[in-house]
Amino acid sequence: MTDTTAGAVATRREIALPGTLLGVGLGGFVDGILLHQVLQWHHMLTSTNTDNIGVGYYPADTVPGLRMNTLWDGFFHVFCWLAVLVGLSLLHARVTRSRGRVWGSRMLWGWILFGWGLFNLVEGIIDHHVLGIHHVRTDAYQTWWDIGFLLLGVLLMVAGWLLQRGGPTVDLCRDTPRATMATP
Repeated sequence: MTDTTAGAVATRREIALPGTLLGVGLGGFVDGILLHQVLQWHHMLTSTNTDNIGVGYYPADTVPGLRMNTLWDGFFHVFCWLAVLVGLSLLHARVTRSRGRVWGSRMLWGWILFGWGLFNLVEGIIDHHVLGIHHVRTDAYQTWWDIGFLLLGVLLMVAGWLLQRGGPTVDLCRDTPRATMATP
């Protein structure tokens, strides 16, 4: 590995954690806003009647059940907000200490997609399969919805990984030869 290649890998690593955390938080917000609130396919505890850990059942079609699910959806959104906040803080720290290096948006968006996919994979495995506290959609195709959620996560991770690999970094402090302007 040449010094230039080693430097490029180190530069990519600097943006990986902030981008991934932003992706985890933003991916969680997409899940919470789209699936929990807009489509109302599930809430955090809507499958506790068939869960794997013995949580009390909180059906979303009763006032007490909806209150409990809304509370846990709120905790979920706090987690997403904290992931975005920490991701932005780390990104700010990386940019202010980069000494002239900046990352192309392709690299940052690649890591964000990677983080969103990682969110889907981890949340899907833990909540849908291990704990069983909720599923993407509870109907005759429940297992397929849950598997599709995991596959979407893997696809987002692969797409993000490939996208960030093609993203350039620019060193604004490096002396570059300047083109001379021809005089007419």
